[in-house]
Amino acid sequence: MNANEILDEMEKLYPNAECELKHETPFQLLVAVVLSAQTTDESVNKVTPALFAAYPTSKAMAQASLSDIESYIRRIGLYRNKARSILKLSQDLEEKFHGEVPSSYKDLMSLAGVGRKTANVVRSVAFDIPSFAVDTHVDRISKRLGLAKPYDSVEKVEEKLKRKIDRDRWNRGHHEFIFFGRYLCHSRNPECYRCPFIDICKKDKVDAYLKKKA
Repeated sequence: MNANEILDEMEKLYPNAECELKHETPFQLLVAVVLSAQTTDESVNKVTPALFAAYPTSKAMAQASLSDIESYIRRIGLYRNKARSILKLSQDLEEKFHGEVPSSYKDLMSLAGVGRKTANVVRSVAFDIPSFAVDTHVDRISKRLGLAKPYDSVEKVEEKLKRKIDRDRWNRGHHEFIFFGRYLCHSRNPECYRCPFIDICKKDKVDAYLKKKA
């Protein structure tokens, strides 16, 4: 089963897979993705409505105090570091890009708290530019399904997925991988009894590598 055939099966399971972070603008998406690092989309969605009501634009956020931003997001992990990041990226957007979220990797990754994964999500969701963000779900699923090696870096996983999957399927495929990892192939206790890929799964091999590495 090749990568596109795997996506065919995922699409049957999750025909409506899409970004679950609540946002109305590219700026709000950017902030939400930065906040989602090492926490769940569900947790982020609990704090962003009030945050965005208070600071809906980069101009408004750039003028906020750090303590005010912290007060809105203190329920999520690493909130102090994340508050500093979204304050600084808002200031950078105003100073460097006139308040407009850029679409290039170079410009996006020049912003505080923005790495390649975040840049990929923003390019894909906000601008519909073919991109394949690799988060923990995508990384895990790619390795369990043999699309990447257990020892591959996140960058290598992205490279392999983009080589093996048709370009016009990257944006949707990213969400299908996430839904599959989030709702079926969990990190712990995956629901193998209802998995369509049980015959090609390499979970035991991946787990053995991770155990040895630990």
